Order: sequence, then C-alpha cells, then structure tokens
Amino acid sequence: MAAYTTAPEDVEMGLKERMVVLVEKKSSTGLIWKVTGALLVMALCLGGILLFAWYWNGRPEMMTKSSYTEALIEKDTTEKSDPHYRLRRISSKAKAAIHLEGSYEEGESLSDQIEWRNGQGQAFAQGGFRLENNQIVIPQTGLYFVYSQASFRVSCNDGDEEGAGKRLMPLSHRIWRDSDSVGSKVSLMSAVRSACQNTAQEDSYRVGQGWYNAIYLGAVFQLNKGDKLWTETNQPSELETDEGKTFFGVFAL
Repeated sequence: MAAYTTAPEDVEMGLKERMVVLVEKKSSTGLIWKVTGALLVMALCLGGILLFAWYWNGRPEMMTKSSYTEALIEKDTTEKSDPHYRLRRISSKAKAAIHLEGSYEEGESLSDQIEWRNGQGQAFAQGGFRLENNQIVIPQTGLYFVYSQASFRVSCNDGDEEGAGKRLMPLSHRIWRDSDSVGSKVSLMSAVRSACQNTAQEDSYRVGQGWYNAIYLGAVFQLNKGDKLWTETNQPSELETDEGKTFFGVFAL
C-alpha cells in the first residue's frame, strides 16, 4: 500500500487557495447586497413619484366633485322651498302626462266654458294622452293624479257711487269623468268660493282692482282606458287666463 505525504509547500499552497476562495465569496455577497439596496431605493423613489402624481392628478377631480355636491345641495334646498316642487318632481317621473293652458273669450269658447289648449305656453301632452272635444282622454288603465286650477278676478262693486253695496258671487270649479265602466258622468272633484266677502279689501274695491282668488283641485284616481275628463266653471267670464293661472292636467303614477 502506497503512503502519501504532504510537503510544507503543499500545505501553504492549499491555505492560499482557500483564502482566495473565501475572499471571492465575500466579494460576491457584498455585491449582491449593494445591488439589492440600490433596487430597493429605486423602488421607493418610483413609488413616491407615482403617489405624488396620483395625489395631484386626483385632487382637481376631488375638488370638482365637492363643488358639484355643494351645488346639488344648494339646488335641492332652493327647489324644496318652491310650493310646486313635489308636484314637478312626481310629474317628472311620470310615464304619461298632459298639461293644458286655459283660455276664455265670451261668445267664442266651447259651450261657454274654459277652452283648454295644448302646445301653448307650458302646455304639452305625452305618453298617449289626447285632447278631444275639450276633454282629456285617458290612454291606459291605472292610477293617475288629476289636477286643475281656475283663477278669478271679480269686480265686487254694484255701482260707481260711494257706499254702493258689494255683491256676493259664488265661484265654482269642477272636474267631471265620463267612463263606460260607470255608465254615466260622475264628479271627481269640485270646490266653491264666495267672492267679495272680505271687507278688509275695501281699498282694492274702490280702485277697481277687484277680488282675486284661485280654486285648486288635485287628487289621485283609478281611471280606465278611454275615460274622458273635462271641467265646468260657473263664472268663466270672471276668469284670469294669463299664462300659469288657469290650467288642467293629468299624469300617470
């Protein structure tokens, strides 16, 4: 069996080789840590830049949304102070609606009654509603809100002489319904006012301004397809027919 011996030179050479290997390993590890640190710093810088850009790009949009919300709140508050706000809000969601403006010229109106007109002023019709023979024709069976207003201005003096009496004048406004299911016309709504009964308005009587009041009717009804609605007013010659004062309408719920 052969024996091997190690010379001092071999031992020294082995130690040198091992020392070289250890130095190389330490250098590789340090380089890795440096590269990793540099990448981490770059990632942090990039993240900061992206965050900064997102904040400034999103800030105008946030400000715009905030201003828009404030405007909506202000608009909503203003609208709710309007007495007709709820009526407009309901009618804006209606599937079908009609709104008519009234006019009256003595001797020319139909049957000495208010003549309802479509396509004039704020008047319109949609969703199948029709105006035929001064009557509103219901397009489909369902629930409807029916409304009407008649405005009056009455001269209350019986004469021009001082101390002349004031005549009482009853004013009435009614909405009729004609339905095949009912078989005859029925009164949906009606109201009566007594004109010239307010003595606090004497100064107005003397200067010829007259007595002014309005009768408003409005309620929900179950109506059938083909039903016809119309109005009847007992003093049409005393009506105020300026735009927005005398009207008649229906809208589906």
